[in-house]
Amino acid sequence: MNTPSAPLPGGTWMLGDSSVTRFGYGAMQLAGPWVMGPPADHDGALAVLREAVSLGITHIDTSDAYGPRITNELIREALHPYPESLFIATKVGATRDAQGGWPTARRPEDLRKQVQENLDSLGVDTLDLVNMRMGDAEGPQPGSITEAFETLVDLQQEGLIRHLGVSNVTGEQVAKARSVAPIVCVQNMYNLAHRHDDDLVDHLAADGIAYVPFFPLGGFTPLQSEALSQVANRLGTTPMSVALTWLMQRSPNILLIPGTSSTAHLRENIAGAGLSLSDEDVAELDSIGR
Repeated sequence: MNTPSAPLPGGTWMLGDSSVTRFGYGAMQLAGPWVMGPPADHDGALAVLREAVSLGITHIDTSDAYGPRITNELIREALHPYPESLFIATKVGATRDAQGGWPTARRPEDLRKQVQENLDSLGVDTLDLVNMRMGDAEGPQPGSITEAFETLVDLQQEGLIRHLGVSNVTGEQVAKARSVAPIVCVQNMYNLAHRHDDDLVDHLAADGIAYVPFFPLGGFTPLQSEALSQVANRLGTTPMSVALTWLMQRSPNILLIPGTSSTAHLRENIAGAGLSLSDEDVAELDSIGR
């Protein structure tokens, strides 16, 4: 593997006892269309994962539900035996059906099965981080997280999980999970246009807990905004680069996991997140989500 040509933007953050790069990689896009089945370019998918590690990324986000099993198996094929510095985060709480849906699976026996499947497909004895995914495809939903999260705590005590997190959750669910056991991160949808977690981001930062936004670029419908385009034009870059930089500058506890199936796009994302936004730029961008 090549030596990283330059430091990654944002530096590092401590996830529990592990130092990880704030610029990470989300593996969801390595699966086929709608996150089902194998990629069109198997060797290309392996190349992206190897390039990510070569460029210095030490935080990869995945799930056995992606594919299902596909992204985990690609990660194992590309990177196993894993570098000591590599931190792989996964999540449980939903499975896949034949139609590509994401049915919930949060009973204790379901969660134990999913954790074991992640262990098997990644080829490890202990998972670095497991996020308890709540809510549904529409976003966080009210409801109790206690039984599901307690099951993960049991698995952590059994030595199968190092660190715990929560995903797609309400503020109340975050608080409840933290009353049961320590968490190292919250993973929710958040970007320039979706600012509902502003207060939560700041509260977690004060407590040393990471916030990992998924769909940092808007998800399957990329962010579109006149203000975003104006700032990008002024800086001579792309709207997506500005959106990533805004997240990186928003708070030191934000860890980015943009996904791509292209090595060229991976490098573009890294370069884009390394821009510098002025106070004027930030004020203009902040107007998008408020």
